[in-house]
Amino acid sequence: MTTMRPLTAAVGLYDHYESIAEVKHYYGLLAIYGLARAAAAGGDEELWARTEKILRRFPDEVEHPHYNFPSYRIGGIPQAYLLAQGRMSDRADLVREYAEEMMTAPRDRAGLVVMPAEPAAELIWIDAAMATAPYLLHSGLALEDERYLDEAVRQAVGLHDALIDHSCGLLHQCRNFVAPDRFSQDHWSRGNGWGYLALAELVDGLPASSQHREEVVRRFVALSYALLPHQSHRGLWRQEIPHPLAYEETSGSALILYGIGVGLRAGVLDAGDFGSAFRRGIGALTSICVNPDFSTEFSCPGCLCPGTGPRKGTVQSYMTLLPHRDEPHSFGPLLLALTEAHRHGVTAVELRPGRYG
Repeated sequence: MTTMRPLTAAVGLYDHYESIAEVKHYYGLLAIYGLARAAAAGGDEELWARTEKILRRFPDEVEHPHYNFPSYRIGGIPQAYLLAQGRMSDRADLVREYAEEMMTAPRDRAGLVVMPAEPAAELIWIDAAMATAPYLLHSGLALEDERYLDEAVRQAVGLHDALIDHSCGLLHQCRNFVAPDRFSQDHWSRGNGWGYLALAELVDGLPASSQHREEVVRRFVALSYALLPHQSHRGLWRQEIPHPLAYEETSGSALILYGIGVGLRAGVLDAGDFGSAFRRGIGALTSICVNPDFSTEFSCPGCLCPGTGPRKGTVQSYMTLLPHRDEPHSFGPLLLALTEAHRHGVTAVELRPGRYG
């Protein structure tokens, strides 16, 4: 049995990820953000310095793929977060430049960001809430610009409201990708995690005096209660959240647990309802999803309205996307969940007893 402190596990996960791939793109930046959150949670100046060194590779020392959100070029969310924490002050103009770009990116008639390659099709997807709201939140806090805070809320709340399934309170991934005015049929684990993360970041970061707090907290709490009944008996959430035969999925489970941890810490979630679910989930997350060598299991591969023809965007198409070891979306959510475990007084987590061959 391998046990360790949550922040030790978080750093181990990042070390493993860095050993197998160049850490970039949105999922890599989320892992860097998790590392920064671990530094903050542990008051670890060496880890802060390491995070800054990683971010200083952006934009010029990284081979960049195509990005739907150009802020990824400069380090995205973690870069804005470090600036908001009083670090890397020489990057203020760069963070502002890309915040302004985000403010003018293509939008639909409701003002929600759309897939930039086809703006006229008004393709909206919940992943964009993660890409926009935290970056604008931390940029607004760092640069004392209320416009960025307002827009962070507009995107997180607007995408939540546009993609919610009112019959169950969960989120669809996208609209207009299957056909005009049609939703994907899913209630996808990581997609709900993306929407939940965006709201959780606002719950955690918006000033108490913000005019937006009530509308953000109300949606965050409602989504929390919609997610809670679907936690499996082992403590995780499934790839298609309501489907009892879907596999338990790592990245979405970790994002949900991070959000629950934030909500408990902020005092907006009831400890009687969510406290035991959080601790059970953290225990499951590491003992099921993280191997002793810090490789990861059971994370859904990247997807956006999967399937073709009549199966495009169907529950079947989401459920048949099979997980694999070290799927890159797994690392950032796991790091974030482990930082919340530390903040909630979890002193030890147990990793998987072995790994599949």
